[in-house]
Amino acid sequence: MTTFQSSTRPPGEAAAEAPPSTLSPAPADAHRQSWSARLSVSNIGAVYVLIIECIVFSIWAPHTFPHVATVKQIFNSNAITALAALALIIPLSARTFDLSFAYTMSLSGVTAAHFVVHDHVNVGLAMLLGIGAALIIGVINGFVVVVMKIDSFIGTLGTGSLVQAFIIFVTKDNPINSVKLAGTFTTVSQHSVNGFVYVVFWALALAVVLWIFMEYAATGRRLYATGFNMEAARLANIRVNRLRFCALLTSAGIAGFAGVMLASSLSAGSPTAGNSYLLPAFAAAFVGATQFKHGRFNAWGTIVAVLMLGTGTVGLGLASAPLWAAQMFTGVVLLAALAATGLQSRSLWQGGPGALRALLRRRATA
Repeated sequence: MTTFQSSTRPPGEAAAEAPPSTLSPAPADAHRQSWSARLSVSNIGAVYVLIIECIVFSIWAPHTFPHVATVKQIFNSNAITALAALALIIPLSARTFDLSFAYTMSLSGVTAAHFVVHDHVNVGLAMLLGIGAALIIGVINGFVVVVMKIDSFIGTLGTGSLVQAFIIFVTKDNPINSVKLAGTFTTVSQHSVNGFVYVVFWALALAVVLWIFMEYAATGRRLYATGFNMEAARLANIRVNRLRFCALLTSAGIAGFAGVMLASSLSAGSPTAGNSYLLPAFAAAFVGATQFKHGRFNAWGTIVAVLMLGTGTVGLGLASAPLWAAQMFTGVVLLAALAATGLQSRSLWQGGPGALRALLRRRATA
């Protein structure tokens, strides 16, 4: 190997030649690699599944599925699911479960409907009171998980059971119905713009807010750090307990808003309306964690996952599939998402300490 001496070096001292493995790729190659990574199945697999679903259902149900009305139906019927799933991504980012969110949705909807029907409260104030009731559950969850140090999975499940029992005790398991819920209370969610109901726009607006918060706010990065390694985050002077408490409070607040929108769309306060969103919301959140961010819960991945799951459910309905097919589809997707999320999380450790340090260095530079 021929070596070259720099004029500024002492005679006899050779300049070190960089090994081929450390040479930077050409700009064109780097650009192609960047787009190849962005468009890879591991990065946007749900998008490809969504495309395959559209093709399959267009062939399976050609007279009912491939229409603009179907697109509007998918968005409109899954907007509440999107709100429920977005409520989960903040606590899940901090490795904290909130299994009470579905029951919190029922509580907030029943509370808002009760104040409108029985106490003749203004619709806007009644909705705020419904969200306030949800925030109380968030405080209780934070106390149980953070202060009492009960595992979040068990603690929030117990809290949710108590919330459901309280709802049944107060309402005697009877929905709250009245013509008073058919006016402004219903308009908030059921009115539409070009065929898309207002809840769709609420969900998209919330996704934008959460995206900005998780990507650009220091607190969002601290949430990811807490979920990645709670003890390391604590040693880095991150107030882990405060973050987890606030994450559960935020989750309850968003779930309360979703519950109010659900009651508005139903024009009634149902004691069990939110329960059916437990599995779809978690499925969407975990599928979303496999999209764009490789193991990190994020807003736009969650929205894509909701659309993918919703397209499958609506398509099966339009194709006259058996009733159990939709539940089986959601369960299979959730198991696949959990497996993919686990693999993506473990891949960081398989590279050894060097890969971990490199990742932390890149994030610090960013």
